Amino acid sequence: MSDVVATPSGPSAFAAPGPLGRIWRRVRVLGPWLMVVPVAGAVGWVQAFDPTNGKEGPLGPCAWHLLFGVNGPGCGGTRAFYYLIHGDLVDAVRMHLPFVLAVPFLLYGWLVWALSTVGVRLPMRRPGKRWLIAYVVFFVLFTTVLRNLSSQPFAWFDIPNTAHRLW
Repeated sequence: MSDVVATPSGPSAFAAPGPLGRIWRRVRVLGPWLMVVPVAGAVGWVQAFDPTNGKEGPLGPCAWHLLFGVNGPGCGGTRAFYYLIHGDLVDAVRMHLPFVLAVPFLLYGWLVWALSTVGVRLPMRRPGKRWLIAYVVFFVLFTTVLRNLSSQPFAWFDIPNTAHRLW
């Protein structure tokens, strides 16, 4: 006979007796509440270093814009977050449309997760593979191509940068 004991992993580990089960239950209960810490840090960061004031921030210019001279996938994300927490939806959309479109889904997912820790169940539909692929394609196409076009309506999404071209 073998003395090897199988230890459950994955979702079944939540119901496992012993230390592993207790750890997973704590992670499951505390996880959504611990997510508040980095979000609060991000809020504090954009409050301390206003990304909309036109000055270069403490991290320097956007690396993508510095290297390529055009807006990239992350350009405007910090400014969009700043505008969102200040209630300016129009400027948030202008700074980073794909991010703003994702926020309601992310917030609802967090709410479902957080309320589940206190026994409240909300309906949760996970997006299908096609929706996820479509969002990723839209994100890449919009952030690297469309908002760099000089024609309207795409020119409205251009992000003013403090970076200078290398060439």
